Amino acid sequence: MDNQKTISKEVVLSGIGLHTGCMTKMVLKPAPLNYGIRFVRIDLPENPIIPAVHTNVLGVVRGTTIGLNNNTTVYTVEHLLSALYGLGIDNLEIRVDNNEPPVFDGSSKTFVEQILSAGIVEQKQERIYFILKEPVRYEQEGTEIIAYPADDLKITCEITYDHPLISRQEITMSINPENFINEISSARTFCFDYEIESLKKKGLAKGGGLHNSIVIGMDRVHNKEKMRFENEFVRHKLLDLLGDLYLLGRPLKAHITAKRSGHRHNINFVKKLSRLTKNRQLEIEEIKDNIPHRDPMLMIDRVLIVEELKSAIGYKHMTGKEDFFKGHFPGNPIVPGVLIVEALAQTACVLVLARPDLGGKFPYFLSIQNVKFRKPVYPGSILELRINVVHARERAGKVESKAYVDGEVVTECDFGYIVVDGQKR
Repeated sequence: MDNQKTISKEVVLSGIGLHTGCMTKMVLKPAPLNYGIRFVRIDLPENPIIPAVHTNVLGVVRGTTIGLNNNTTVYTVEHLLSALYGLGIDNLEIRVDNNEPPVFDGSSKTFVEQILSAGIVEQKQERIYFILKEPVRYEQEGTEIIAYPADDLKITCEITYDHPLISRQEITMSINPENFINEISSARTFCFDYEIESLKKKGLAKGGGLHNSIVIGMDRVHNKEKMRFENEFVRHKLLDLLGDLYLLGRPLKAHITAKRSGHRHNINFVKKLSRLTKNRQLEIEEIKDNIPHRDPMLMIDRVLIVEELKSAIGYKHMTGKEDFFKGHFPGNPIVPGVLIVEALAQTACVLVLARPDLGGKFPYFLSIQNVKFRKPVYPGSILELRINVVHARERAGKVESKAYVDGEVVTECDFGYIVVDGQKR
């Protein structure tokens, strides 16, 4: 059984960002089941949380930038995400006091070493994989990326440059911790010396130098350090691709072949994967596109549609900042059971209203039956909301649902629903 994983204790890292040149202190914190990978900007008001998912990608110029808006961003996340993917880390909170993780030596090596030093722990629930039913192909501007169904993740990466020190390089690698640590994690980022002035004019590479990048000239590499691998360039391209792939929001089972890949094409490919596969994940803005609920009554953060019209899994992080904790109950805060039922119902709404023909409709309860509250839910918990449709007609149906915390059932109920054309008064 392949279970979810996090780290056993905090990891504290500091260093200069590659493009912003900002000094950043970063704390990697263990996270509970189903938390995913999330950045927290502790230097900004209210400490905004940025989930590491493709729907939050804001930029792809010489690196991948995620954020909630132009004022709440994290630049160059791919090296850290690649380390997390390669080591099999599913749940992690990344607290940063600036807008870019440290670049260190331009690879994932330092991240890997520090995470291994802290230790990796297995959690009590299986990983949820992104599984393909058929090949998915992306082609644009000479780039080709194809994902074939497979039992594990394997990547074939190919690069071609009209330069004698690179020319054509290719590598095929099964992605597992051992291979990633030994064969991929230490491959460094690279650029050509004639690009540096242009990058500086664009406000990039402010923290770059020979200590964290391989700089290639017309007929030589400017770095004094020897190449770590004969084909280090293509290995770093694979490292970047792996980090971008983790923005699917969960691990992928596929054989990826990538020719002339780059961040923009990687992210376009990830978005295409997400759209074309049945088991897609909806983040908060997509959830708002599907159901009418809004704060303070929007009770889900993300939803994984496991099988269209049949099953889904919703997630809600009870941060402890919710207003209802003030009165329910002072000194002993717990989540009101009725709100857990509401969260289950909203997850079902997302599943049902994801149908194109039901866009813009309104969902309502018809009935609630067999409700059982098994255990209290406390601040800091992540609700996992599992929905199974028992039967469905055109606009009505019956659902079985269970809410879990750390793999244990806390609430269960059955309910009926109806979807109507507009709000009834």
